[in-house]
Formats: sequence, C-alpha cells, structure tokens
Amino acid sequence: MFSAITNASVQLVNRYLPSPFVFSIVLTLIAFVVGLAITGQNVIAMAGHWGNGLWSLHSFAMQMALILVTGYAFASAPFIQRLLDNIASRIHSPSTAIIVSTLVGLVGSWINWGFGLIIGAIFAKSLAKKVANVDYPLLVAAAYSGFVIWHGGFSGSIPLTLSSGGDTLLTLSGNAITEAVPLSQTVFAGYNLLIVGLLVIILPLLNRFMHPKNPTVIDPKLIKKEAYVSPRRDTPAQRLDDSRIIAVILLALALMYYISEFGSNGFNLGLNIVIGLFLFIGLLSHGTLERYYRAVNSGIGGITGIVLLFPFYGGIMGIMTGANADGISISTQVTEFFVNSASADSFPIFAFLSAGLVNVFVPSGGGQFAVQGPVMIPAGVELGVKPAVTAMAIAWGDAWTNMIQPFWALPLLGIAGLDARAIMGYCLIVLAVSGAIIMGVFWLVV
Repeated sequence: MFSAITNASVQLVNRYLPSPFVFSIVLTLIAFVVGLAITGQNVIAMAGHWGNGLWSLHSFAMQMALILVTGYAFASAPFIQRLLDNIASRIHSPSTAIIVSTLVGLVGSWINWGFGLIIGAIFAKSLAKKVANVDYPLLVAAAYSGFVIWHGGFSGSIPLTLSSGGDTLLTLSGNAITEAVPLSQTVFAGYNLLIVGLLVIILPLLNRFMHPKNPTVIDPKLIKKEAYVSPRRDTPAQRLDDSRIIAVILLALALMYYISEFGSNGFNLGLNIVIGLFLFIGLLSHGTLERYYRAVNSGIGGITGIVLLFPFYGGIMGIMTGANADGISISTQVTEFFVNSASADSFPIFAFLSAGLVNVFVPSGGGQFAVQGPVMIPAGVELGVKPAVTAMAIAWGDAWTNMIQPFWALPLLGIAGLDARAIMGYCLIVLAVSGAIIMGVFWLVV
C-alpha cells in the first residue's frame, strides 16, 4: 500500500506540477487575483506592489547563486571527489544510501541551511556514482528532505531574531516581546528537540521505504569528468594564471579574516560565512586560481533558475505584503483568519498551518516573520501562549512547506542536474509525514 501511495504521488507531480518558472507565474496570478478581492485595491495598485517587489531579492539571489557555484566548484575538486567517492564506496545497498543521504541533509541543515543544501546535493551525487541500482531522484529528494529541519536549528532566522532582542524584535513581535529570548527557549527547548529527534529517526526510514522497484539511475552525462588541460606556460601571463603562490597569498588573507571573524563573533555560520568557506576551501582544493575559475565556470549553468525565478518570487512577496490604506494585505488577512479560529490549545497548530500557507507565496523565513509576527505573537499572548512557542510554530510552518515549494530546492537541483518534478513526488510524502509529526508534538507536548 505504501508503495502504491508513493507511486501515485510521483505520478501526480509528474503529470500536474508545472516547471518551477511556470509555477512561480501561476502563484503570481493567484496572489494577484486574491489580493484584488481581499484588500479592495485596484489593478494598478496591485501591479505597483508586484513591480516594487520584483527587485527586492537581488542581494539574496546573488547569495544563492554564489552558494551554488562555490558549492559546485568545491565538489568538483579532485581531492574532494576522491574523499566523497571513498566514503560513498563504503555504502553498498540502495537502502543504506537513501538513509545516509537523508541523515547528511538533516544534520547539515540543522547546523546551517545553506551548508545542508549544498553538502546534501554533493554527497547524493557521489553516492549515485558508487551505489548500483539506487534511484537518483529519490536520493536527491532524501538529501533535500533534511531541509525541513533548518528552522529548528542553529541558522533558523526566527529563533536568531528572538535571541537578538532590541527594537527590531519589539517591532516584529507587535510590542509583545520586550527582552531577548534565549535559544534555550527556542532551538534547545524540549519540544523543539523532540521534533528534531523524531524527524531524524523517521525521515531516513520513510525515504528508504519509498525506494521504487524500478529505479532511475543517474544520467552518465552528470558524472562525466572533463580532463583538466594544463595551460601552456610560454609567457609570464600564463605562468601567473597557473601560479600557486598567488593562491596561497589569497588563502592566507582569507585565513586571517576568519580568525578575526570567529574570534570577534564566535563560530556563527551566517550565509556569507558559509559562501566564503565554500569559496576558499574550494580554491585550496583546486590549487590555482585558473583551475578554480574553470570549475566555477562549469557550474554557472546551474544558476539559471535562481536568476530567472527570484525576481518573480520577489514580486509575489510584494503582492502578499502590499497593504491598502487600512493596512490590510493578503498576509495579514490569512494570519488573522487562523488567529480568529484558534483556542489556547490549538493556537500553535494554527500558527504552524498559517505559516505553511504563507510560505508557499512568501518563501523567506525572515520576510514571513515580519508579516506574521506582529499579528500572531500578540494574539498568542492574549490566549496564554508563550511568545517563543508561537514564534517556533511559525518557524516550523515556514520550513514545512519548503517540501513542495521549489524556490529553495533550486541550488540543490542545479548541482544535482535534476528538474523539480523529479523529486517533488517524494517530497509530497515527506510533507505529509513531517507535518503530522510537528503538529502532533505541538498538540500533545506544548
């Protein structure tokens, strides 16, 4: 029966899920029409919100493009390839490969979401080359399924916002939180660790049982290695291009920077830090600037989805948050609907569900909290729900529907060389199971 459900989910997605680009445009049109109906604004006003939002994700899009190409270049270094291949060669069965791929994605994403996405994709690709008869789309989906854990981990934007305190937190919480909330009440709270623990145990087994009888193995084109041709060194310029001395000087400069950074701010793996680590470790692995440049150039094709889609998701966010003269927007109305339907016991679950719905249209943890926090946190306080619990329910809802939102999968898919439809059928099953686990904990424990 489980096999039949999995097959039905995969076939459903393959048959009806449009490409990520078309999906983003469909979401745009839906949000536009709903915005007209809910906010009472005219077409020109809504088009203005959309147009203003188009360019709101430029900085983030550049970060995502960099994390993809630096991750790709890091993975293509001969030393890294040998290391990963050596680890992968110790795994012999498809079932074990799926379990390990899931665990790598889970642990990596709990440490840092960007790190988890890239390492998961890189390792899944290495496993696919070494393990015979393993289903490659499921292997990549297993790595991506670990991403559901990110907002309950060290890089979760909402718990980190709560721990920072200050005027920003006061505004985002609707003046309900006046002091910083330590991580002991969010990331390290008992209920959050229980959710994390259950997902770490259940998701690897779930993914393992979804392995099809007739697997789709990795396309040989994705593992074809291009031989590196050493440049001629007939001129000073050519010798400079392939000089290890310049690379060593640059790496020494980077090392001094990270000593200063970690010494001043602790071992805080922000997104820019992760990108920099991938960049400089990748450069170290390749040995020279010219070789590293070639590796980055080989991975540039993977950023197509990021370059094309991110402006349109910025436009959707503009529509979702575009308020009329009375401050009414789609996001505030969705949030208030769930707030008005909740009791003290059910409020965390309604916060979780509302965040999951909003995340489909506003796939940004920080951006989503800016929309929902000022409404949800004070409402929870009135019902007797602790602000930290409400915030973490929003955080888990944001992470949950990433399983069906291709926005965050784009870097992983770019490295894996797959289309979103190849993995979303499996992710739909993960969505259902992980949602039941998270809601069960909020209902029974919190």
